[in-house]
Amino acid sequence: MLPWKRVLRALTVLLLTAAAVLAPTTAAQAGTASSRGWNDWSCKPSAAHPRPVVLVHGTFGNSVDNWLGLAPYLVDRGYCVFSLDYGQLPHVPFFHGLGPIEKSAGQLDAYVDRVLAATGAPEADLVGHSQGGMMPRWYLKFLGGADKVNALVGIAPDNHGTTLLGLTALLPHFPGAEDLIGEATPALADQIAGSPFLTRLNEGGDTVPGVRYHVIATRYDQVVTPYRSQFLSGPGVTNVLIQDKCALDLSEHVAVGTVDRVTFHEVANALDPARATPTTCLSVIG
Repeated sequence: MLPWKRVLRALTVLLLTAAAVLAPTTAAQAGTASSRGWNDWSCKPSAAHPRPVVLVHGTFGNSVDNWLGLAPYLVDRGYCVFSLDYGQLPHVPFFHGLGPIEKSAGQLDAYVDRVLAATGAPEADLVGHSQGGMMPRWYLKFLGGADKVNALVGIAPDNHGTTLLGLTALLPHFPGAEDLIGEATPALADQIAGSPFLTRLNEGGDTVPGVRYHVIATRYDQVVTPYRSQFLSGPGVTNVLIQDKCALDLSEHVAVGTVDRVTFHEVANALDPARATPTTCLSVIG
């Protein structure tokens, strides 16, 4: 093998490994979600929480592992909570969010319709981690989702792509690298800053009318970089840096979406702003 090809393969593995930290590593078990109180298709939204919440996992995540912390947290607070798998690749079990993001948005479209039909609610709220906080924007913008969604809460979303701490800048120096990544894991190629997918997604502005957007970022994000690229601009947008709420919070990309209770409290505030209480370091108690 030629030296540059060895480097190319090594670079590809490095990029895949870096992106893999987007997801927890525990394999999903089919009955776990329902046994923990979410994905209960008999759940009917209450007057206090009239909209179901749809959780959208990140790259290499799935409908269970990404939400073992946040889903029960929201169920305990009276929400009907649902989570989907999307972006599956053939012969790749458990680790999803890898297929073309445009097609994944179509899967979200169908899933939201199913949730609304089951619950009888006219609208849903979406909460997504990483790719799951960005991908729904395609659904909102191009697939009619704005008529069915009240709010999108993005936790560490790669709204404007990622540089992976500058690693993606090396790709042009290795002919074929981007093609290799795009063929093996299309969603990774779509999430590189400046990709054709992201260029089209962000043309004409970050938001669409009628939807509230709430972005939660961490200063210590090592995957979606620079972290401020996660923030959105436009009407109905709230951008939050979690360290402005709790300077002691050291959560990085995975932790902020999976175990950080300061973030969970901020998500609850975003879903119900009329009953919001201050998010502080003490939010880990609630």
